[in-house]
Amino acid sequence: MENTVNTAPVGQLKTNKGLLKTILLAIVTFGIYPLVVMSAVSNDINIVASRYDGKKTMHYCLLTFVVAPITFGIAGIVWSHKISNRIGAELKRRGIAYNFSAADYWLWNVLGSFIIVGPFIYLHKMFKAVNKMNADYNVNG
Repeated sequence: MENTVNTAPVGQLKTNKGLLKTILLAIVTFGIYPLVVMSAVSNDINIVASRYDGKKTMHYCLLTFVVAPITFGIAGIVWSHKISNRIGAELKRRGIAYNFSAADYWLWNVLGSFIIVGPFIYLHKMFKAVNKMNADYNVNG
């Protein structure tokens, strides 16, 4: 009997995350929808990458409601840095030609906040990276 690793996807991951949709639904749902989207991002990276990198990203709701308040927001900064690097590493591992890393977090979300639109650009880049990663996972496992 051969010892082969089954790489078939467990299920289909959503590839429809978008900035405009998130902003509009955030308004309609009084800020609940962004929690749903970012929770999906944290779940998606764990589903797609954990078997390869051996890491587990903390669920976004646990971070937002428990850990970040206790650490005065520092955990949120660390979480964002790590998940950005993890998504970028998974894109690279899968051979997807899209650059995304913690540099995008620091340049767009942190420094870009001075020009107001920076965090929106960061979220757009993150959603695009996660959509590409999920689309590849849906096909190749």
